Amino acid sequence: MNTKYKDLIEQTFDFPQEEFKTENNNLQFHGIDLMSLVEEYGTPLKFTYLPKITENINKAKGWFKKSIKDHDYKGRYYYSYCTKSSHFKYVLNEALTNDIHIETSSAFDLDIVANLKAEGKIKDETFIICNGFKRDQYIKNIGALINSGHKNCVPIIDNYEELPLIQEQTKKKFKVGIRIASEEEPKFEFYTSRLGIGYKNIVSFYEREIANNPKVELKMLHFFINTGIRDNAYYWNELLKCISVYIKLKKACPTLDSLNIGGGFPIKNSLAFDYDYQYMIDEIINQINEACKSANVAVPHIFTEFGSFTVGEASGAIYEVLYQKKQNDREKWNMINSSFITTLPDSWAINKRFIMLPINKWNHRYERVLLGGLTCDSDDYYNSEQHINAIYLPVYEKENPLYIGFFNTGAYQESIGGFGGLQHCLIPHPKHILIDRDEEGNTITKVFKEQQKSQELLSILGYDKSS
Repeated sequence: MNTKYKDLIEQTFDFPQEEFKTENNNLQFHGIDLMSLVEEYGTPLKFTYLPKITENINKAKGWFKKSIKDHDYKGRYYYSYCTKSSHFKYVLNEALTNDIHIETSSAFDLDIVANLKAEGKIKDETFIICNGFKRDQYIKNIGALINSGHKNCVPIIDNYEELPLIQEQTKKKFKVGIRIASEEEPKFEFYTSRLGIGYKNIVSFYEREIANNPKVELKMLHFFINTGIRDNAYYWNELLKCISVYIKLKKACPTLDSLNIGGGFPIKNSLAFDYDYQYMIDEIINQINEACKSANVAVPHIFTEFGSFTVGEASGAIYEVLYQKKQNDREKWNMINSSFITTLPDSWAINKRFIMLPINKWNHRYERVLLGGLTCDSDDYYNSEQHINAIYLPVYEKENPLYIGFFNTGAYQESIGGFGGLQHCLIPHPKHILIDRDEEGNTITKVFKEQQKSQELLSILGYDKSS
């Protein structure tokens, strides 16, 4: 009888997979022995595997390159990273080694850009696409970047008041884009995105505010929908409306030459994940190409803004099962040595699912369990896994610790969880390590941040002696 955990996984999924395999009944991630990390650094532990960032960037570039060639598309492709997914310097350092561009969301984003420019990691030719609703300091920082001589700073106009405010801060001619206020998916509580300018108002806004303005050059139309790039009627309908606006605007504005289709490539959230990236890109390129040919206008350069896709699959978290509580005849609670609310906040806030696998004991029998966090909050739990609507793990043994990993957690979790700040019930933020490879392919690890100490939290709360 096949009753081992490994049998369950191999019978349920196509396993091993590109990033996951087992050796000596322990899990490996991109060839890294995760139990060796546990033995060296302990748990709870967060890790980021930096080469995965480069891998995903180059995958996307390759897919677009193939589609552009196959469809004889005359525009170029620009990969941009939206920093809000993860602002950490180690992420930007890795991503910028791949000739990419940057999308920002706030004033402090541009302070990061200035820091990276001073180190030579961002050039004057790098596109800095400034998105979001712009308050005073953001406007000032955009003006400072343009005045410094940065050639490709492109503020994306979100509302009618932004353009004159930016003009007040700039001393020279500058480029802009316009964001389309896309219609939301039917299940949303509102019809139109709060961001951007309505489809029907964009051409008139250009003609009124930009066409005869010698200080401003319109270069980009920006399109993004919250659900991301999905193969469904809603996405294709919104994309076609966007292309229609581009064509109308291009006929009125000769300087317009770029279409930003935003981001939203999904990342793997289950061992059963299936998404045909190449097909989606082929369809997008083909639809833009055919529509522009029919309208007899030049096709645009294509920009994307990939955040989660860039960094999400690079990171994971490892916990130890401290104890098993049997609360009734059927429910077994495996208590982890951390908190889901603080370390994986999306699992609590929006019921997001991550890949969850045991690190060790793959040759042991399995049981159905619930996972509980350390806080006293009743919502601090993880009770279903995307692929089988239940959690199965190797049987708990008090004398033989079980370690579990959550994977593809690299986007948003640190910033939403309040990295380096207060944590719910004062559960400390875990130790965080970075994993890289040298030129020979050998694994290199280093500690990015030690686990929070009591004094750090007491200082924030005002209990240190200096307060």
